[in-house]
Amino acid sequence: MTVTRPRVGHIQFLNCLPIYWGLVRAGALLDVELTKDTPDRLNDMLVANELDIGPISLVEYLRNADDLVLLPDIAIGSDGPVLSVNLVSQVPLAELDGRRVALGSTSRTSVLLARMWLEQVHGVRPDYFVCPPELSTMLLEADAAVLIGDAALRATYDAPGRGLQVHDLGQAWREWSGLPMVFAVWAARRDYAAANPGLVKDVHTAFLRSRDDALAHIDEVAATAARWEIFDADTLATYFRTLDFSLGSRQVEGLVEFARRAGTPVTPTFAEV
Repeated sequence: MTVTRPRVGHIQFLNCLPIYWGLVRAGALLDVELTKDTPDRLNDMLVANELDIGPISLVEYLRNADDLVLLPDIAIGSDGPVLSVNLVSQVPLAELDGRRVALGSTSRTSVLLARMWLEQVHGVRPDYFVCPPELSTMLLEADAAVLIGDAALRATYDAPGRGLQVHDLGQAWREWSGLPMVFAVWAARRDYAAANPGLVKDVHTAFLRSRDDALAHIDEVAATAARWEIFDADTLATYFRTLDFSLGSRQVEGLVEFARRAGTPVTPTFAEV
């Protein structure tokens, strides 16, 4: 029987760079068929069985939990500020009721978190619409915008100087729930994991080693990334250290609580690795 390389997804955002950096250093990319794309496209590919293993937004995992198993101890989240998931507003939050809020088209979990937080904490129901995630364009048509990834990280540093309010949604969730926020998880298709437990274990091990290697060399990762990014090395190092790449008991508790508040309760199942 011919064994094919696992089809693995990778997010083309800075928040996944440490994991990718470690995979490159270890030579592990030779053992997988890697697809790099945006979070929303990778979500769709994993659900459509065009990938075997990959990152998936928390919302899409909740919608498809029957078909997926989680990889233990790896995720993208925060236990407090995340810096790259923001609601940027031109007006106080209490004034957003009925007013337009632009939703970045690459965001799913962050969009739901923002909507839940605005409605349940601030008591407002804006008029939402989806558009490409470019802040200046969004705010030409809206009073506030939800951004993730590199665009949100830029807003963290630039928007206050433009008189805009920046609300870090990782910090908002921490204050609201008392728990870490998990924005994305790594999952395998349940049928693939059952048929190929050894390959799933190998990929999982490669991810963990890559993450741990990168976290032990964050300044080097940041300096390398700064050669190609608009952010300087110190900013990137701070960002990478802010992110939480683990999925331990507290993170799982936060995941389950988010699912409960979103009306999609779940009991997570994990790949046997």
